[in-house]
Amino acid sequence: MRASALTRFLPSVALVGALFLAPGAPVRAALPDAVSGVPVPSLAPMLERVMPAVVNISTAGHVEMEQHPLLSDPFFRRFFELPNMPRERKTQSLGSGVIVDAQRGLVLTNNHVIANADQINVRLNDGRQFAAELVGTDPETDVAVIRIKAKDLQALPAANSDNARVGDFVVAIGNPFGLGQTVTSGIISALARSGLGITGYEDLIQTDASINPGNSGGALVNLRGELVGINTAIYSQSGGNIGIGFAIPTNMARQVMEQLVEFGEVNRGYLGAEMQNLDPALADAFGLASMQGAVLVNIVPGSPAEKAGLRPGDVVTAVNGRAVRDAPDLRNQVGLRRVGDKLTLDVLRDGKRMTVSAVVGARTANTARGAIKNERMAGVSVGEIPQNSPYYGQVAGIMVFEVATGTPAWAAGLREGDVITSVNRQQLADLQSFLALVSRAKGQLLLGVLRGNRAAYLVIK
Repeated sequence: MRASALTRFLPSVALVGALFLAPGAPVRAALPDAVSGVPVPSLAPMLERVMPAVVNISTAGHVEMEQHPLLSDPFFRRFFELPNMPRERKTQSLGSGVIVDAQRGLVLTNNHVIANADQINVRLNDGRQFAAELVGTDPETDVAVIRIKAKDLQALPAANSDNARVGDFVVAIGNPFGLGQTVTSGIISALARSGLGITGYEDLIQTDASINPGNSGGALVNLRGELVGINTAIYSQSGGNIGIGFAIPTNMARQVMEQLVEFGEVNRGYLGAEMQNLDPALADAFGLASMQGAVLVNIVPGSPAEKAGLRPGDVVTAVNGRAVRDAPDLRNQVGLRRVGDKLTLDVLRDGKRMTVSAVVGARTANTARGAIKNERMAGVSVGEIPQNSPYYGQVAGIMVFEVATGTPAWAAGLREGDVITSVNRQQLADLQSFLALVSRAKGQLLLGVLRGNRAAYLVIK
């Protein structure tokens, strides 16, 4: 029986073999356009529309090289016959960008792609190349806007990233490792990732679509070909993709872009309330059934929060109808608003629901940040010590209100809430003395800092 079965099988094998091996028969590795009359799913039609809006970015710049102070001493150099050493190092970087306004030639990318760049070059999908103009950058969200003067550009339509859901199919397009435009696919793995230390304001989309070095600034699009996010970072110890990538939501990126285009910088919204996340113990203490929201723990006197009637212990659950997940989410929703915007806050107070109206204010330290004439303090926002601080009236110095992630000050360890008491061993009297000392300083900055009950020196190079 086994023999007869084998005999019946052999002619079929021979026939199939003859069909595949017949002389002149074409060999096709690709799937057919249709199987049993049903079209095979393909992302190609969507990508043909989308890819012209994604560009490759290359930059050239320089950074100052660190040197021991003795090496800057002419007498020391002559005594030991040391040759002159270059004090600057040339830098190059590769990344990606997304055309979001074809009429004005606006391209969204990451701040870290064009940081320290003296020249920014953009190559389009059709091979054309252009020198780009820097419109503005925001290190705290890692967003940058550049402009190119070119005709026949194609912009990528934006999706409402608030509608993105875990499980949505997405495609990442960029320039990994300088290879040229590359497409990878996956899903949205998580939403509203924060506390990662990637940017100062984090509300990131997590995806398993492969993102590698060079993808930064590229597009994360949905299956309709709409921009969902700007690829910004990977989570990896090896430097390569392991299925955890992050993108800045489109809504956040466009909010930042609008301010950069209009003002050249982002004027952070200010409410004047310190806040923290709800945990099970706090939720139980406030009689809450959910841990969604942010509890206010301190209100700055004279701030927009105080003028609106907010109190310590209030739990903010929504801003302008959008739910508040936690304290970082509330900070994002306020910080990305324009000064003067009106807010409607849903608040729980003593178990009762109420609505509070507030107007977004401007932190006075923003003016001080613009007045700091020293690149080592870039991204740092400072001001007079507020009255609600335990240092008020007790310490001569100024308070740090914001430190952008990735800046020299951040790398040196300076953080929000620190009190700076001296600059290069010279004691501070007030904000103006700080601005004068920092603006005149040459070389590294030695800052005396108070944090809590501890004092330390920080060196910013």
